[in-house]
Amino acid sequence: MDTSNTSDMIIYNDGELELDVSIENDTVWLSRHQISELFGRDIKTIGKHIGNVFSDGELEKISVVANFATTARDGKTYNVEYYSLDVIISVGYRVKSQKGVRFRQWATKVLKGYITDGGM
Repeated sequence: MDTSNTSDMIIYNDGELELDVSIENDTVWLSRHQISELFGRDIKTIGKHIGNVFSDGELEKISVVANFATTARDGKTYNVEYYSLDVIISVGYRVKSQKGVRFRQWATKVLKGYITDGGM
């Protein structure tokens, strides 16, 4: 995956799942598809939870959603919405996924490393 608007790309691997994770502006960014993989839920379910995060007023969409140009497997470039760690955490609490807990722990550790050390 090519995310040309990101400043850093790292790999998340918990032994079961491997994701390319974008880091920009001191937060983690994942696409809806990646969040679906992360929590082991279908994309429609994740979309419903994301929509509820915004409709409930938990988060403001403008500050936690970014569009990145992403090259797909077919070689074409698409404009894809990515969601910050705030959204990922909010969705994770709604789906109550153990995989999500592991990801949040990992993301917090990685972000602390970037903030204090300038990277891992």
